[in-house]
Amino acid sequence: MAMKTTVEISDALLSEAREVAAREGVTLRALIERGLHHAIEEAARDKPFKLRRATFRGNGLQAAYRDAPWEATRDAIYRGRGT
Repeated sequence: MAMKTTVEISDALLSEAREVAAREGVTLRALIERGLHHAIEEAARDKPFKLRRATFRGNGLQAAYRDAPWEATRDAIYRGRGT
């Protein structure tokens, strides 16, 4: 079943698409449908981003910072850096 719809694209892109369609001997509709099929297939192939595991061995924070408030830990991290 075909549906009729309106899509706004730039004049330059439309002009270029018409030239490609004419050169290939296909309709503008066929060219647009081919492009949409290609974009949909490409999206289906792409895997979602997966963050790699980046853990470290150890026992967590040093004893001096285990129960310290975040501000104290942050200050220790940035001590000697900046102004």
